Amino acid sequence: MFLLNLSFTLPLENPVLIFAVILGIILFAPILLNRIKIPHLIGLIIAGAIIGPNGFNLMARDSSIILFGTVGLLYIMFLAGLEIDMHEFKKNSFKSAVFGFYTFTIPIGLGFLGAYYVLQFPLLNSILLASIFASHTLIVYPILSKFGVTKNRAVNVAIGGTVITDTLALLVLAVIVKMITPEEPNNNNFWFMLFGEYAFWVKLSIFILIYGLMVIFVFPIICRWFFKRNDDNIQQYIFVLAMLFLGAYLAEVAGIEPIIGAFLVGLALNRLIPHTSPLMNRIEFVGNALFIPFFLISVGMLVDYHAFTKDWETLKVATLMIIIATTAKFLAAWLTQKTFRFSRDERRLIFGLSNAQAAATLAVVLVGYNIILTQETIDLLGFDAILEPGRLLNESILNGAILMILFTCTMASIVAQKGAQNISLLNTSEEEKENDEQPEKILIPVNSIETVEEMINLSLTVKSKVNKYGVFALTVINTNEPDTIADKSAKKILTKAADTASAADVILKELLRYDLNVVNGITSVVKEHKITDLILGLQKNKGFSSNFLGNLTEGILTRSNTTTLIYKPFQPISTIKRHLIIVPDRAEKEIGFPFWLLKVWNIAKNTSSKLVFYSTEQTLKYIKDVNKKHPVNCEFHIFEEWDDFLILSRDVRPDDNLILVLSRRERPSYNVNMNKIPHYLNKYFKETNFILIYPMQAGVMDESHVGLKNPSVLVDPLETLDDLGKIVSNLFKRKLK
Repeated sequence: MFLLNLSFTLPLENPVLIFAVILGIILFAPILLNRIKIPHLIGLIIAGAIIGPNGFNLMARDSSIILFGTVGLLYIMFLAGLEIDMHEFKKNSFKSAVFGFYTFTIPIGLGFLGAYYVLQFPLLNSILLASIFASHTLIVYPILSKFGVTKNRAVNVAIGGTVITDTLALLVLAVIVKMITPEEPNNNNFWFMLFGEYAFWVKLSIFILIYGLMVIFVFPIICRWFFKRNDDNIQQYIFVLAMLFLGAYLAEVAGIEPIIGAFLVGLALNRLIPHTSPLMNRIEFVGNALFIPFFLISVGMLVDYHAFTKDWETLKVATLMIIIATTAKFLAAWLTQKTFRFSRDERRLIFGLSNAQAAATLAVVLVGYNIILTQETIDLLGFDAILEPGRLLNESILNGAILMILFTCTMASIVAQKGAQNISLLNTSEEEKENDEQPEKILIPVNSIETVEEMINLSLTVKSKVNKYGVFALTVINTNEPDTIADKSAKKILTKAADTASAADVILKELLRYDLNVVNGITSVVKEHKITDLILGLQKNKGFSSNFLGNLTEGILTRSNTTTLIYKPFQPISTIKRHLIIVPDRAEKEIGFPFWLLKVWNIAKNTSSKLVFYSTEQTLKYIKDVNKKHPVNCEFHIFEEWDDFLILSRDVRPDDNLILVLSRRERPSYNVNMNKIPHYLNKYFKETNFILIYPMQAGVMDESHVGLKNPSVLVDPLETLDDLGKIVSNLFKRKLK
């Protein structure tokens, strides 16, 4: 009786069964194709063709498939904007513009010649068909993300060029559609009354300008306000999705494609979602697991292999389109490589990202296919010489475009995976070698459920990218005061810490220690686990006690020589715009100088926030040298008098974070005015985030546990920039990936 109730009519109509089939494809396609070394993106497209209406007709390409596919497409563009290194993006803006010029002009030029002289198309039809080759879709971006090469300069250049060429290609479409479907003069129309026949173009320009300003300036303000007031993980994720689709819809209202809007929203939120944060991990996980595969399957459903057996014209058109698209995009990538001296693998990344045709191609083809011109309309427009009756783009072009999409996506996936694999293997081998020599281990003592999440988030922000197992959370319980409630509370705090870290794919080790006092517990764990970095926390509404630094100096700082960070989170670190780093004179003389500087650099790299350094001219020279070799967004200001510390308060803004580099007594960088810092912070910076940093310093204890082969090399004063510069540069090359 159970079997009699089942319905196997095709296409499938049961939503549960449809979803199960699609999830099965998403699950098994990568597993099967990985064995024969084929990118799984190709398998999802082929699977879509097999189950689609032109294959076995297992399911129709209905509104639900189109909906999820559209979400996946917007997700790709959003992730591209979200994951991009903003400093590198700005630095490579000229290179992106050059690549955008190459990847637009070469394809549109070759495309026009092929359409006009080979296919004998009319002038406007040829221009519209040529614009198809100029556009491309970042369909292989998930492959690059998987291999961890999305911050490579070639990827930044390719993404910037994508926005340029797709915008220009879609603008060509808008111009041609406007030419063949002109609006009737309407004296009651506000825009027409002001600008006459130029009303359309002025209106479009104003709308795009307003939209761009709104997304770039207003969206971050809204998001920063929301993140400050809501720390619920689910609410934050839903909010980000809402901003994504609101931005995409407003782009459509403004007259540009939603995919451009999704990318701009990603850029706008880039600074507010740290690349190592749990929220970023959730965004990537959901997109790569569900929405993006849906898009690839929906593209595959468009493939109609029957069309290529009906007549030679379709095969001829498809072959020409494939040759033009592949050749033009390769030439653009090759010229970019030669112009900027990129490596062969970087050229592969650029070609892979730019060769895949999908979203914008479909948009242009479908619009052209749906426009049917009559001879009467052509005569009315006066376009006899440049248009012919019929569809603007015929059925052969539609079917040829579908085959071109399948071929270019396949080619792009193979080439991009090869380049990404080579670059990733090179980076990984260097990272693993150095990580074995100098493992990074971060300890976070936690005793409050309220601050544990922000403490873990800071550790995720300052740690090295490859460090997945070197984060420890510690709670110390006094053995003289056994308390079952304290024991349960400690375990609850540690569980919260582990959950926060695991959301960012970091395995946190929970340590529960019973000791005579907290200082003994912390210093013992530092020695036992060879901890390199220690992060201590202050509660949001509490400042320093009168003897805090004294107890800290006499306790932890005299008994352990780790890079120690003392953090008070007044607002989430993701909402910080600038980090003001006050560095004492002769800080470069300390053995821990490169290590704390690396942590600060990781903050800038992972949050795209700005670093503003205040120090003496001599010390700033060393930091400027690091910035030349490993650039981040920095400012430098001369600051020499610590007794005039409060003068800096006029530079502090509401969304700033203070980072003060301090010193133990009788060390090279010590200044007696450092003792006043707790008083200043309590009185004048109550509503400001701050981090106090105590670097490793000579004479505290044996420094060999931190991985320095010759720690004494930095004890003596250094007279030249090159002496320290070589050491710092080597460390940054190994750790700052």
